Amino acid sequence: MPNHYFSFKQFTVYQDACAMKVCTDACVQGAYTAAWLREQSPVSRILDIGTGTGLLSLMLAQQSDAVISGIELDPAAAAQARTNFEASPWKERLQVIETDAKQLPVGDLYDFIITNPPFYEGDLKSVNQLRNQAMHATTLDYSELLQVIDTHLSAEGHFSVLLPYGPFADFSALADTAGFSLQQVLHVKQSEQHDYFRSVGIFGRRGAVAQPSSEQLMSIREADKKTYTAAFIKLLKPYYLFL
Repeated sequence: MPNHYFSFKQFTVYQDACAMKVCTDACVQGAYTAAWLREQSPVSRILDIGTGTGLLSLMLAQQSDAVISGIELDPAAAAQARTNFEASPWKERLQVIETDAKQLPVGDLYDFIITNPPFYEGDLKSVNQLRNQAMHATTLDYSELLQVIDTHLSAEGHFSVLLPYGPFADFSALADTAGFSLQQVLHVKQSEQHDYFRSVGIFGRRGAVAQPSSEQLMSIREADKKTYTAAFIKLLKPYYLFL
């Protein structure tokens, strides 16, 4: 049974009310995205689509001065994200918007958007409705997600997405059709003995991307499947307690 909370160096994520718990690949996305943002011009407004526990918002808040809004459809998860935000050192810059992303009113545009969307479109579902909503594209498919991003992202803005390694190419093709270009991607293995299983992509509007896309590769653990790799330690050291 998962722990009710996950403690990081500067914040704690309670997760008992959320269908999707803190997981390593989401932590990789947050850390990789935060590292990318530190190399860019500072952003002032970030949108987190499907914030869940609020993990990604908290990771980005730790590494930036941006005001961050997390959208969450599930009321219980939204309440938990609010609790996690309020207990963090950055509560003045964090807010939860309880709504369907497709219903989010258009206001000031965001400089950056991050999302860990439902992974599976059309695969077998479980009997747990909230887990289905979190893991399967039951409320927001990839094309709709790109429409939401297009509506709320500034002309010079970028977005980060975490997807399974296989479907990532299909998503990239959809993003290209929607007017976005891949700027940077990290393909991730569980260990040196495994195949790639996740991809974190940073996309920008086609006219705003000045450089060809770059590809990076990382394993979480060494071939022994126990020891973290040096690359993983470097990436997660600002967050994980025992690194």
